[in-house]
Amino acid sequence: MFDVLIIGGGVSGVSCALILGSAKNKPFVTDKKIGIITHQKASSLQEALFNNAYGISAGKLGSEILVESVEHLQNSYPHIIQIEGEKAIRIDGEEGNFTITTNKNVYQSKLVVIGIGAGNPFTIDGLEEYVIPHQKVIPEKNRIQLNNTDHKVKDGIYVTGTLAGWRSQLSIAAGSGAAVATDILTLWNNGVHVQVHDSIKK
Repeated sequence: MFDVLIIGGGVSGVSCALILGSAKNKPFVTDKKIGIITHQKASSLQEALFNNAYGISAGKLGSEILVESVEHLQNSYPHIIQIEGEKAIRIDGEEGNFTITTNKNVYQSKLVVIGIGAGNPFTIDGLEEYVIPHQKVIPEKNRIQLNNTDHKVKDGIYVTGTLAGWRSQLSIAAGSGAAVATDILTLWNNGVHVQVHDSIKK
């Protein structure tokens, strides 16, 4: 049983995992089991080139970021369980007891974060009732999002990045994933707000 399982190895999913991983020494996180399904084949970063993203050198390829980000996660926070080579196809259950079915295995998790792209059709069964047209993309692009309030689809299920209704910009997607991570940390901290920072003074 995972405490949280993140679906998607793109910008928002890995950003969420990095923030959760960095909180490992907080007393309300030390016993938490965190996982991420790092499926990246459908990521829009595969063909991206970045010249306008904060903190990223001009000319950086999205395909490089995909590889480097999961390596960063593994090297800095190896306690985060990375599940490679699997694609989520169904979610069932309720907060505290979700079943996530992939093309190869079945997992249980108390919370789920969905960080896949906004392509149509939505490829994970079980959440069809929440699929709506994307609210910040021109209709001709035929993109979708999951209906949510501040990233929360329903109790226990969060959505990040473009699938949460945000525009397709790397900085926005990364911030969306980080926001969800801090919401989850706040939940684990009994509602007391949480941010996680490192400092050269420590």
